[in-house]
Amino acid sequence: MSGKKVSRPCHHCKSRSAPTDTSKIHYEKFWLYRHCSSVQQRDRQAQKAGQLFSGLLAMNVVFLGSAFISSMIFNHVAITLADVWILLSVLKVLCLFWIIYYLLGTSRQPHAVLYRDSHAGAIWIRGSVLLFGSCSILLNVFQIGYSTILIHCKSRVEIMFPSIGILFICTQAYFLWHHSKDCIQVQHNFTRCGLMLTIATNLLLWLLAVTNDNLHVEIESQLREVERRFAGKAPSPHPHWGNETTLCTCPNMTICKVFQKGYILLYPFNTEYCLVCCSVLYVMWKNVGRRISHHHVPHTKPKFKLQGVVFGPLLGTAAVIIGVCVFMMYQIQATNLAPSRQVFVMYYSYYIVLLPLMSVGAVIGTIIHALEKKELDTLKNPTRSLDVVLLMGAALGQIGMSYFSIVALVATDPRDLLNSLILSYSVLLIFQNITQNIFIIDGLHRRRFTPPGKEEDSKEDLSREAYNQRRVSVLELGQEIRKASLSYIHTYSHLSWKRRALREISFFLVLCNIILWVMPTFGAHPVFENGIERSFYGYSTWFVIVNFGLPLGVFYRMHSVGGLLEVYVTA
Repeated sequence: MSGKKVSRPCHHCKSRSAPTDTSKIHYEKFWLYRHCSSVQQRDRQAQKAGQLFSGLLAMNVVFLGSAFISSMIFNHVAITLADVWILLSVLKVLCLFWIIYYLLGTSRQPHAVLYRDSHAGAIWIRGSVLLFGSCSILLNVFQIGYSTILIHCKSRVEIMFPSIGILFICTQAYFLWHHSKDCIQVQHNFTRCGLMLTIATNLLLWLLAVTNDNLHVEIESQLREVERRFAGKAPSPHPHWGNETTLCTCPNMTICKVFQKGYILLYPFNTEYCLVCCSVLYVMWKNVGRRISHHHVPHTKPKFKLQGVVFGPLLGTAAVIIGVCVFMMYQIQATNLAPSRQVFVMYYSYYIVLLPLMSVGAVIGTIIHALEKKELDTLKNPTRSLDVVLLMGAALGQIGMSYFSIVALVATDPRDLLNSLILSYSVLLIFQNITQNIFIIDGLHRRRFTPPGKEEDSKEDLSREAYNQRRVSVLELGQEIRKASLSYIHTYSHLSWKRRALREISFFLVLCNIILWVMPTFGAHPVFENGIERSFYGYSTWFVIVNFGLPLGVFYRMHSVGGLLEVYVTA
């Protein structure tokens, strides 16, 4: 036989080589099409189911912890503070196990982190995590030292709880610093549950810090008793505190006083740390399984440049310098047990002058936004959505405290000088929060301005990628480039004064919010120390109101700085 192969006629060659009539093909009948479409649908359903299940987990944990804390408040005999600490310690340990597993296992798997959200985990919010985390660690150190000195009348749980807290804070801060931008693509449900468990734990820690005044009562009771001894008076218990705290006296009053003062000074930082961590963890939870397309990724990162602004920095610097002087004078006077009336008048007068200026600036900025008619950024952005929610939610702290103060002042004596100042301060604070929120939220939804030359270059790169990956038509592409170029040329040539005004206003508001963040953060709490609202509502009630509203107010000022910087850059 020869080595040649005899070719046999192929009965299917004609059908394979003949051109197919694509108009007669019904793609919905093909298994592959049905399978792909069902996979996409199942992927969306699985994502929603995972978010629902993890949300239910967090809700049940928060309800359980809230029940414990509420039982401790209303029936402190059956449920004690030690029981609440044990529950929270168990939750912290579970969160630690999950975070360590994520760091060593989940994040190191192949194709685990294919995308990173450039909007999430801004440097200022990660820096806030480190700052507030460091202060929270010092707070726990002071609590351990205070409990160690009084070990003869303290339980070991009071040492164990802050010790676990230090380990939890360090691990969580490291996790958020390095992985806050992750869009994890593996182990979706387990990661969502771990994130929600950590969020629930931070919320319960914040709730406990807001409602638990036991250590504050004990510390202030001992400080007042020492002052009475130095004055040569017989120790008498406070009518609210009772005499149970006098049974646990400190053997070394100098060291105890350092721990007590340090604890009271650093207490608000712990609540701030819990709130900031919750916001970062929520963005991570929203980014689980998220796939970011190329047109979501910015080609050029915005840079902060102090150019073209003069009046904003000058006015803002003047407000900061005057605020620092007022703050120092207030702190010097407030070291006494009974601060003078003049120091309260000075403090509230500063706010009454500053808040209207900030409100006017925010209103002018909002009007400029309306006149500018810049295109809105409608791309999906979980970080921006959370920023809006946090701004609105955090503002409720100061607004709620202001309304409580208004009711107390109107019901007592609004014609008194100090009372009228506090009343004016409360009304102005509500108006300033509302106007500033409108200005920031409107600015966050505006598209970033780019000079025409740079915009054309970046637009060409973006268009080339869009043409290769999304396969849009050349005609569509040319129309989009022409539309964007004409829009930005028009903005650049006609709206330069408006952009300058927006930058001036944004920078001024940034500096004002910084000083309004510094003053209550580092010890100035006249809403609790003036005694007017405290005598009207009672010590425990006003303590809960202040510890609920004050940390939210501090968080609002800090978050406003980040939002205003974003508005400044986009202008």
